[in-house]
Amino acid sequence: MKASLIIAVYKNIPFLRAILESLRFQTEKDFEIIIAEDGESEEVKNFVSAYPFEQPYQHLTQEDRGWQKNKAMNMAIRAAKADWLIFIDGDCILHHRFIEMHLRYASEKSILAGKRVKLEDAQSQPILNGSSTIQSLQGLLLRKMIAGKGDIKFIEEGIFISPSGIFGFIPKIRKNDKLVGSNMSFSKKAIEAINGFDEDYILPAVGEDYDLTWRFIAAGYEHKSVRNLAVQYHLFHVENWTDQSHNMEICTQKQLENNYFCKNGLQKM
Repeated sequence: MKASLIIAVYKNIPFLRAILESLRFQTEKDFEIIIAEDGESEEVKNFVSAYPFEQPYQHLTQEDRGWQKNKAMNMAIRAAKADWLIFIDGDCILHHRFIEMHLRYASEKSILAGKRVKLEDAQSQPILNGSSTIQSLQGLLLRKMIAGKGDIKFIEEGIFISPSGIFGFIPKIRKNDKLVGSNMSFSKKAIEAINGFDEDYILPAVGEDYDLTWRFIAAGYEHKSVRNLAVQYHLFHVENWTDQSHNMEICTQKQLENNYFCKNGLQKM
């Protein structure tokens, strides 16, 4: 098995269905699916049990006690059967070469960092109801880049550029030194070297990506970009954003102490 794809989910079945449907068209087929649920929804359990998976899968749950994504991620890391781990969020669907590209650029000392385009409701709904495909979405985004993107954020991140095509030089010059928790991959050995996700963070943002960024660098790992290669589409939903100041205070203190091997991670110190 070449990779474990870890999907962080919380209750949203239509989004999860759209993600799983996008996995049917992946050019790389040799991977397992880990649905890492930050909760224990009976509806999600029933949906997963009935879904016709084409790859091996695991559905992991934990007691719903507020935001505990980092705990769910550590649970998935322990359960993963592959040595290469790819992480996505439960609101992002994948270009058909997404897993192929993460595996193509995988290396022992590299942390792969991708981005995502944030779709409007007008592009998300056709995907959710099955009337649109990833292929047609690519054409739509290209047209919108020329004619006007509307409220689509980071539209340039939604365009796949083949590394072997005439424009293959573009991804090579588009750097990315910050992880986005919804589109990143690394070896199990690498995440074990920093003791996994830090479970001291109990609010979203910072602890699930920014914190990992500096800790990997401190541990000697190099960030490599897979922008426009491992392409991901963020489905529209109302943002339930939390103020990041508390998490940033925690992160700043840990950086000052150079605690890149966290105490409350895969292992408990």
